[in-house]
Amino acid sequence: MVTRRFALLLALGAPLPALLPAPWLLTAAVLALALGAAALDLLVAAPLTAVTLRREGAETVWLGGTTTTTLTVGNTSGRPMWLRLRDRWVPSAGADATEHRIALLAGEEQRITTTLTPTRHGDRPAVRVTLRSYGPLGLAYRQRRQRWNDRVTPAWTLRVLPRFPARRLLPEKLAKLRVFDGAVVTRGRGQGTEFDALREYVVGDDVRSIDWRASARTHDVMVRTWRPERDRRVVCVLDTGRTSAARIGDEPRLDAAIDAALLLAVLAAKADDRVDLLAVDSQVRARVEGGGHRTRLPRLISSMAALEPALVETDFGPAAGDLLRRGHKRALVVIFSTLDAAPIVEGLLPMLGRLTTRHRVVLASVRDPETERLARLPARGAGADDVHLAAAAELALAERGRVRALLQQQGVIVVDEPRDAFASKVSDVYLSLKAAGRL
Repeated sequence: MVTRRFALLLALGAPLPALLPAPWLLTAAVLALALGAAALDLLVAAPLTAVTLRREGAETVWLGGTTTTTLTVGNTSGRPMWLRLRDRWVPSAGADATEHRIALLAGEEQRITTTLTPTRHGDRPAVRVTLRSYGPLGLAYRQRRQRWNDRVTPAWTLRVLPRFPARRLLPEKLAKLRVFDGAVVTRGRGQGTEFDALREYVVGDDVRSIDWRASARTHDVMVRTWRPERDRRVVCVLDTGRTSAARIGDEPRLDAAIDAALLLAVLAAKADDRVDLLAVDSQVRARVEGGGHRTRLPRLISSMAALEPALVETDFGPAAGDLLRRGHKRALVVIFSTLDAAPIVEGLLPMLGRLTTRHRVVLASVRDPETERLARLPARGAGADDVHLAAAAELALAERGRVRALLQQQGVIVVDEPRDAFASKVSDVYLSLKAAGRL
């Protein structure tokens, strides 16, 4: 293949034949000379089969952050190599530069660093590395078919973890948890606490905590100390159906639910509780359960990263059946969904009776402030379109109120908060239930 430099060479030589008496013969000579130089240049260009590619770098990054990957290009041929390399990623990976020109001596390696600033969470793969090998004159180049480039491209996928703005609330919530732990030990036994240890009685201890058998054995008054319940199960159920695609502010409802679920999961893991994940729409999209405390939270975060809204109606049947088959141990089930009537009344409500009997159920929904704003449109001087919008918004709010009341009648704790307070309120419900021993 010839380059633009070859075309420029021909353009510079084209006027010469017009100055001589035999222009056609000289034209042929100029063309033959240019083609010969291009052929020689192509012959000298290093073969692409001598190129080696190896990629290294980060495999995960939080959305909103920046990371780098390194592509190492090697020349295994016995001649110098001039390469034009295009490292293509999917657009949402946010690669800063995709095209590079490098020169490699025989046996030399060179590293190319690409900075990635992803714009969406999920898996962001490297698409293809396209190679061109030029001759020293730059008149011609070697290039293989796309299928060959796909085969030599090192596979690499960057997993972008979801945005976690509620991380800023962790110090506050963990401080509440530590205060709660100390308060339980100080005040003695209460609902939902477990035996911790025996110690000598001091003035002010609750006499109901005296262990008379231990006192008889040690010939001293011994009292029992208690601690909050540990190793309880928390199940986060994420609705990834069509309603999760609705935008609350500048992000989908699902992203707000993931943010709140992450805060809850980290807080529960710090409290030595077990956190499971179930993401459902018309089918189960993600399931995380089992494993130790150290591995479960990273698996849960990684699974949330791959979730995207699906434009289908949510079927809570598989999720409810899975929760009911989890044995008889009580769990806190937090369902991140919406208070719209269709998915709740038709999908979840028929199964709530059995779920609330077996588990403590919380339904967490992000409130859309735009609906409340539309419902408050001024009636005086408003046009017909504004009146219709206000009536529709008022109807939607009334429907949400009826669904909320229906859920509360079934024993479900409902969290209905705007985006800025949503994650905090969900974690507060968890802490209050843990403090009361109602998990």
